[in-house]
Amino acid sequence: MLVLAACGGGGGTKTVTVTETVTRTVPRPVTLLGHVYFLRDGKVAPVARVLSGTSQTEALRALGAGPTSAEQQAGLTSAESGSRLWLAQVVYTLTQLDPAGHVTYAGHTYTRADFEDETPLILVESPLPFAKVTSPLRATGTANTFEATFQYELTDADGKIVAKHFVAATSGNGVRGTFDVSIPFTVSRSGPGKLTVYEDDAATGKRVHEVDIPLDLRQPQ
Repeated sequence: MLVLAACGGGGGTKTVTVTETVTRTVPRPVTLLGHVYFLRDGKVAPVARVLSGTSQTEALRALGAGPTSAEQQAGLTSAESGSRLWLAQVVYTLTQLDPAGHVTYAGHTYTRADFEDETPLILVESPLPFAKVTSPLRATGTANTFEATFQYELTDADGKIVAKHFVAATSGNGVRGTFDVSIPFTVSRSGPGKLTVYEDDAATGKRVHEVDIPLDLRQPQ
């Protein structure tokens, strides 16, 4: 039996007792740095967590603790415990070491593909919010966009665009693909910045599916 205290989207805390065993069918290598998936605009979004181990209990405890105040200010929330969005958070969190893996909960088996509707069309897995990054910035994740392409902008502390280009994922048009892109940039001083990913609407030319990821842009040592 596992007891979780998870913060709901309204800011309250709800305790839920999970009587079914949550199992993960992937190896568990030793690591102290992990991901926990919360929600941004109602879609799963990863943040960094330092875990004392890689057990399911430890990962779920971090998930149940909810977003930090800084993460909340960046728009991250957590779903109500027991909801479908909460289950999406659980599945993404427990399959972080193997995105093709699956999770069994309450007698049902789930994969990330079961939560496509709860996944942003452009999911940035790295860099994570508030990460310290130097040039070149490596951005990875998955996307399901028109013709498998989307745009990015990297802005510095003054709001100046220091890098801008497009990304081509391995697939799109209804099929989620992966992307891995290197972004060189130069900043005049170290400080807060932001990576913005988005898709250009073919009909209106306006940005859609836009996601902002706050970063700490560092000058080379």
